[in-house]
Amino acid sequence: MAKEFSYLNFNRNKEYSYIGKSLKRTDILDKVTGRGKFTADLKFSNMLYGKLIRSTEAHARIIKIDTSEAEKLPGVRAIITAKDVPSIKYGLSPARYDETIFCIDKVRYYGDKIGAICAVDEETLYKALKLIKVEYEVLPAVFTPAEAAKEGAPQIFEEYPGNINTEIHLEFGDVEKAKKEAYYIRTDRLQGQRTVHGFIEPHCSIAYWEGKRVTIHSAHQSAHYLQHHIARIFNMKEGDVRVILPYIGAGFGGKLDVSGLDVAAVALSKITGQPVKMFFDLEEVWYNGRARHGMDMKYTTGVTKEGKILFVESEIILDGGAYTGLGVASSYYAGALLTVLYDFDNYRFDAYRYVTNLPPCGAQRGHGQPHPRYAFESHLDHIAEDLGIDPIDIRLLNARRANTVTPNGYEVKAYYLKEANEMARDVSGWKEKKGKLPKGRGIGVGNGGFVTGAGYCMYRTDLPHSIAMIKVYDDGTHAVVYTNAVDIGQGSDTVLTQMAAQAMGYPYEDITICTRDTDLSTLDFGAYASRQTLMAGWAVKRAGEDVKRKILAQAAEMLKVKEDGGYRFGKLTPEELECEEGIVYVKQEPAVNITFAEVARAYFVKHGVLIGRGYYHPGKLGGTHKGAAVGTSPAYSSATQIAEVEVDMETGLTKVVGTWDVHDSGFVVNPQLLHGQVHGAFSMGIGETIWEKVIFDEKGRVLNGNFAEYRLPTALDMPYVESLVVDTFEPNGPWGVKEVGEGATTPTLGCVANAVYDAIGVRISELPLTPEKIWRALKEAEGAKEKGGK
Repeated sequence: MAKEFSYLNFNRNKEYSYIGKSLKRTDILDKVTGRGKFTADLKFSNMLYGKLIRSTEAHARIIKIDTSEAEKLPGVRAIITAKDVPSIKYGLSPARYDETIFCIDKVRYYGDKIGAICAVDEETLYKALKLIKVEYEVLPAVFTPAEAAKEGAPQIFEEYPGNINTEIHLEFGDVEKAKKEAYYIRTDRLQGQRTVHGFIEPHCSIAYWEGKRVTIHSAHQSAHYLQHHIARIFNMKEGDVRVILPYIGAGFGGKLDVSGLDVAAVALSKITGQPVKMFFDLEEVWYNGRARHGMDMKYTTGVTKEGKILFVESEIILDGGAYTGLGVASSYYAGALLTVLYDFDNYRFDAYRYVTNLPPCGAQRGHGQPHPRYAFESHLDHIAEDLGIDPIDIRLLNARRANTVTPNGYEVKAYYLKEANEMARDVSGWKEKKGKLPKGRGIGVGNGGFVTGAGYCMYRTDLPHSIAMIKVYDDGTHAVVYTNAVDIGQGSDTVLTQMAAQAMGYPYEDITICTRDTDLSTLDFGAYASRQTLMAGWAVKRAGEDVKRKILAQAAEMLKVKEDGGYRFGKLTPEELECEEGIVYVKQEPAVNITFAEVARAYFVKHGVLIGRGYYHPGKLGGTHKGAAVGTSPAYSSATQIAEVEVDMETGLTKVVGTWDVHDSGFVVNPQLLHGQVHGAFSMGIGETIWEKVIFDEKGRVLNGNFAEYRLPTALDMPYVESLVVDTFEPNGPWGVKEVGEGATTPTLGCVANAVYDAIGVRISELPLTPEKIWRALKEAEGAKEKGGK
């Protein structure tokens, strides 16, 4: 169940026509009828089917690849390996480009890309794959950061001594001085596991060439980013690469890296001259989907007697898997955003991202945040307990306030974490429950939040972060919004259409959106870092306002009003007019009006096509220290979640029976979509807290690469969710908006873990909190108690 709730009434003094309302999704009919096409649904004439040739060793030199038997099989059209394609390195961090299309000399994880094959049908394709023989020189492998860090450990990359891929050492303020001033200091160490995104649509890519141009249909989160890197890898002009993204069955960060499917499809299609469809099955997603990093996190915090934080020391070790991808950003995000959540001056952050012989990790919803938030929220609860302070009170004391600057240089404008904590406390019955529930039942709190768009793009560029264009048809009866923002299921097409309607004063139902096509749409960097409502929203708002300015100027020449017994015609100013819901009227005499369509027709006759343009660039953000760009954002969300759980003390089974989420998300454009984001985020969060973990065998092979053995929450696991908003105004967002999609995941792990601790009285320091771990922890605590009693 979701409720709309305003705590700080910043925005309700104006009733908008199209925003702030739960309007029907633009894609609803396509999705409920099955009419919408995803990449795997597409078919082209003479299309071939392709798969990657994947390593069967976790770490080995490639001695020989024998494709002779497969080549003889009728229906096989092409087999390619590293010798057949460009050897340029790529990735997401220019400082860590370490991937090639296919492995050149050695493989670095089980499932690594050795080559690709395509055939006339899937049956032939799978037969051919079995005929390919690869000879290896097997090398020692490391599967954990601890193994990778050992003296004499095998080096996965020569350019990463000690297998450290990213190393961060940052300090702000004076930690050592603060240590001397602290009344109480505590250290805790907790671990977060590797998890996968759990989207229902595996990766898929189709490529075909027309002359010197290639077109790619892909399940990807950024059409422009894919276009940019395909052009770079194949030494092409960006204009010769067209990327089209059909409907996308979710991404959560797992469809942001350049997939091996995309580059292989381009290469195979070039060789064969036919369209080539490359696809993963579900197990292959576990190897190639860029899972959430496993993390080992140690926090040392010093506080005053009252619980005010004086300093924090954070050391985080990340298991990055075999390649970098987004791992540099993941490492910085893991520590950088704690200073946004809580207000303290002295901070030391050290991070080490190790490469291991497991599949590479990357971004997952709440990029770099859920595990550190879980660890610090657990740590903060222990400090509160040690000092005899209520967990919410210590958070209220330390919550960051609006219009402040963090020690690492982030400017925080609207920020109402304190109010979110107070609301959550009040609606959950916290005071009546905390410390008063029976054994096996507990309540816990956690705070979180996220950026509303990254201050800097995934590659350095001076380009705007988003450009939008709106075209009105010549008869004025329809408008089209052009943007390359990417709807991956979250509803951005709907929200941007609502924004366009509001900015133009034009009916929502008469607007369509053209997006996810680099030939037809404008520049946008896509769906990552919860950026689109603010960044693409600004571009769309400005494009809509540009249309409206032209409409009002044209209408001022057409309307006439009475003045001193006569009529004043064509002498009105645009400032005297307003346009709402497709009607242009005189502000002082609303009865004097004309339809938008009539004005648009007149504009077309006089000026040609009616087009509005808008763009957004956040400007320069952040400090000057190394890594200062990561974590910068025009706006930051905050959120508080409280969870109530029941734990079976005999079996360790945990059930979340209720949760309350309060999100400081700025002005809410579409309340129903916001509540959907919160419910989905909480579902992912409880899965990661209680059940989910990728399991490998001793050779680095995934053992639970399917939804039968990898335990995701179902509808039966979902508790009552009360979703509330602190209705605030973000000055850096259009109409005061900011993010909700990723920030809503970040408090969940901490609040559920704290609730389990409250229920059983034993802290389990490693996720997930499985029944076995809880049962063992209870037995150990029981044994220790009996031993102490003797």
